[in-house]
Amino acid sequence: MDGCLRRGTLSERPKEDPVSHLERFLAYAAAFEKAYASGDWSLVEPFFTDDAVYEVPLEPPMGGRFEGRNAILAAFEDVTARFDRRFESREVGLLEGPREQGDAVWLRGRATYRAPGVPAFALDLEETAHFEGDRIARLKDRYEPAMKKQLEDYTARYGAKLGLGQPARRA
Repeated sequence: MDGCLRRGTLSERPKEDPVSHLERFLAYAAAFEKAYASGDWSLVEPFFTDDAVYEVPLEPPMGGRFEGRNAILAAFEDVTARFDRRFESREVGLLEGPREQGDAVWLRGRATYRAPGVPAFALDLEETAHFEGDRIARLKDRYEPAMKKQLEDYTARYGAKLGLGQPARRA
């Protein structure tokens, strides 16, 4: 009977630590991929504060500053329709990280896009997600100048063939 009162038993088990920013970011990344696959961007809604900001240092329509959770979800849908979905396949992977840094999670990743009749394109970026509690309050992408130039060159050469940057195709 006294075994029920020993440290570590159900009645005295310490409360679990809250989810780390890193764990929350990984859950967001998984939800993003599910949203991309299904087209249901509401799957990432619970990961952002109402007044979150997303900064993409590329020229519109691919980049910009998106303020508010609804604007961010719309940007995800729009940009993936104008770029990612114009390719036959999209493969994402980590190059470095993710790493938790205070209230933020940082990573360096690559998305590789493939389509018939055009060379594969590898897009490298850094992304930092700043959290307030368990939600992303600021998401910021960063591209090296050489990467921005490669993107500009690729879209100039193959954009028309792929329809890059064009409004979303309607089913």
